[in-house]
Amino acid sequence: MNLRACLLTLLVLLPAAEARADGEIMKLITPADRIRLDNYGETRRQALAEAKGDDDSMDRSALEASLAKPLQKFSGFDMTGDWQCRTTKLGGLSPIVVYGWFRCRVTDDGSGWRLEKLSGSQRTIGRFFDDGDKRLVYLGSQFVAGEKPKHYGAGPETDQAGYAFRTGAKEWRIEFPAPHYESRLDVLEFRR
Repeated sequence: MNLRACLLTLLVLLPAAEARADGEIMKLITPADRIRLDNYGETRRQALAEAKGDDDSMDRSALEASLAKPLQKFSGFDMTGDWQCRTTKLGGLSPIVVYGWFRCRVTDDGSGWRLEKLSGSQRTIGRFFDDGDKRLVYLGSQFVAGEKPKHYGAGPETDQAGYAFRTGAKEWRIEFPAPHYESRLDVLEFRR
């Protein structure tokens, strides 16, 4: 293989390598968020059971359609750019609440993918870390529009941790187990 072909191969592989983290997450994740992610399966099961008990068939149908999509690998997937995003809250104060679509953006700052929710009253900003072929970990900070976001690790009121799953060529989601406010599980869906 000549030098030009080697360089081209490296350039193609470089964005995927930048979007993946090494053991850095173990230095950053708070003990509380580690517990939330460790309990993800049981928290999700409880939240879905509460949501399925709701009588609002439109919200339940939207949830079931979203969660029924098969998971795909993140390799070769470019998350960067503008996205429509919406939150579904499951369990807790209400069985299920599906919000409208807002604007989100994913950028790559050279050390990985960063998410920012740009519209709506509830916002998030954070970073993704590799957790296998079909799952990423998201660590971020939630804040209200008009407030300055705090850094991740500032405390349980603002810290967010969740798992991201790719569900199509132009769609993916993050599931946040045991968020601090309102619900048992938040699902943030993304579409182009």
